[in-house]
Amino acid sequence: PLYSSAASDVYKRQELFQPWETPSGILQTNLLSLREVEDAVLSPLQSIVRVPLGRNSSMIDMMAYDDTGEFLFLPHETAFGAGVSRHDIAMGSTEVIFQGDGNGANGDWSNDYGAFDPCRDTPNGTLFLAEEWSGEGRVIEVINPFDAAEDVVTRELQSIANVAHEGINFSNESNKTIYYIDEWNSGSIYKFVMKTRGNYTKGQTFVLKVDAYNGNPADYWNEESNINEPRTGLATWIPLTDKNGRVLQGITDPFRNGPTNDPRTNNDTRGGRPAADDVNATPYGRPEDIEVSTLDNGNEVIYIAMTSEKTVYSIEMLKKNKAHVGILVSSDFEKNVGFEGTTGELNSPDNLAQDAAGNIYIIEDAPNGSATGGDIWFVRDTNNDGVAESLDHFMSIQVDGSEATGMIFNPVNPTEFVVAVQHPDSTDLANVPNGLGDAVWKFDISLIDNRNFIRELERAQWKQKIKRFFSKW
Repeated sequence: PLYSSAASDVYKRQELFQPWETPSGILQTNLLSLREVEDAVLSPLQSIVRVPLGRNSSMIDMMAYDDTGEFLFLPHETAFGAGVSRHDIAMGSTEVIFQGDGNGANGDWSNDYGAFDPCRDTPNGTLFLAEEWSGEGRVIEVINPFDAAEDVVTRELQSIANVAHEGINFSNESNKTIYYIDEWNSGSIYKFVMKTRGNYTKGQTFVLKVDAYNGNPADYWNEESNINEPRTGLATWIPLTDKNGRVLQGITDPFRNGPTNDPRTNNDTRGGRPAADDVNATPYGRPEDIEVSTLDNGNEVIYIAMTSEKTVYSIEMLKKNKAHVGILVSSDFEKNVGFEGTTGELNSPDNLAQDAAGNIYIIEDAPNGSATGGDIWFVRDTNNDGVAESLDHFMSIQVDGSEATGMIFNPVNPTEFVVAVQHPDSTDLANVPNGLGDAVWKFDISLIDNRNFIRELERAQWKQKIKRFFSKW
């Protein structure tokens, strides 16, 4: 049997068959799990990243689809030996295509990587992986992610600042700009503007400063020096390098490899963090994921989840390296307006997702005071001005000891999305042999009782397909 009659079986049944509490009409299907991939009988030719760290064995994080919706790339947020797996959805097969050598456990990062959190497909058909809390804050580009594992080629991008990476995304308007963050309680917001479109190796690096901010950028966002300083309003992108990527005089080298520690007490911190402090960039409370969209006024906007602040910011791009920082939604916004109320609270917003129509979804990190994971919220911004009218409780995870991560919509099918269940208590399969461990679930919302919403998604999907087609010419 898959589960016994012990009192904890309720968690195991939920994990195996229906880990999510969802609105009616949403179908959930398991795509893969650590246990299934490792099962020598069911899948002898498959592989997945595993290092000897018990519940941190697989740590599937922010996944990426390819353009066809046929493959999922799964980054592994392990402390060392991090890599990426490629999942063939039709074949149901998973294999590691790139992985570090594990020597980071001994302090040797020359051929090893740690804590791959973001995984992002690029307009060039390559794949970005980046290190968060372990490793040295590097961004690694997988040049040929569809080739056989033994033929895969990677390179370290020396043009993107070394920080605690999580959110990293491309501008919709020109494909010349990459936005990214430093996940730190004094974390900043960065952009890299390519000198030539499609060339990720040369360009200019900027960091964001709210014009009225006058605190101590090296201190945490909520310390005395910063607590009353503004983090919204008119802002400026301050250069850290020239247009060729040469570091400006008096600024710490933002491309310096290093650990993710506090620059106030360490001189080996990965360089993007002290470089931002050098130009008084505005500090935020653990910036995490980024989504890029367009407001009704035609301006590009980036949405950033700030975990410690229980807030999602909206940053509207203006002319001449100016921007306006506002708030899309925070924990004190009204919830479920016009619908039955909820006792849920927005707690530690972590990942963001965006559907074909531009609606934003917030995926929580912390377990909301419970042992069974967190929530996913739907942001209702009907006039698309970057300020929500309501925060709607969408889904809740029910798997003991887990968190949701990596929610992303299928680029071909607008009513499908996937979410990973990360580090459930059963991830240490030696202790829970019938558990799934880290898993990826697919959701289909085509049967929900809201045909207008489904039609809106489908129309938006066709518009995106047409735009992508003509952009190639």
